Amino acid sequence: MMAQSNVRKIVFASVIAALYAALTIAVAPIAYGQMQFRVSEVLCILPFFFPVAVPGLFVGCFLVNFFGPYGLPDAIVGSTASLLAAICTMYIGKARNRDTVIIKAAACFPPVLFNALLIGSMIAYFMVTGGEAEGFLPAFISSGLWVGLGQLGVMYAIGLPLMIYLPKTQLIGRLGRLIKGEK
Repeated sequence: MMAQSNVRKIVFASVIAALYAALTIAVAPIAYGQMQFRVSEVLCILPFFFPVAVPGLFVGCFLVNFFGPYGLPDAIVGSTASLLAAICTMYIGKARNRDTVIIKAAACFPPVLFNALLIGSMIAYFMVTGGEAEGFLPAFISSGLWVGLGQLGVMYAIGLPLMIYLPKTQLIGRLGRLIKGEK
């Protein structure tokens, strides 16, 4: 029974990784760079409902970034940003009043924050300043703001409405029972 439960969790995380990769690849022209609108980031709401989504987001982000235009630096920094955001979102999902719009809005913020800071730093360092320290701060502010705005759009225009709507459907409950192996 325990082995079946672990297999279900691994499969669920793998599906999340595959969905993240497919959504990112589908919108690749707008998913990378200083001004990005990565629709796949909407999946960052899932750890709020399902902690097992955390590794799936990490792996999916690592893969698309590794094979993306910026390679290993983006894979390391981007997947770290996704991991930190997913963990924070997961813990916010454990809040006592998790069904309130305020808590759900708070859960949408970690992906905005971590991506703006980490991806903004990476873009500023590697892509804008060419690895030179001179000019980093203005490049970081610009890159961080652009990345943060894209994240803000995805998380609050798509993610938050989904967080409010999905629990009203049977999907969240069914997925939860499926992961646990219940009927």
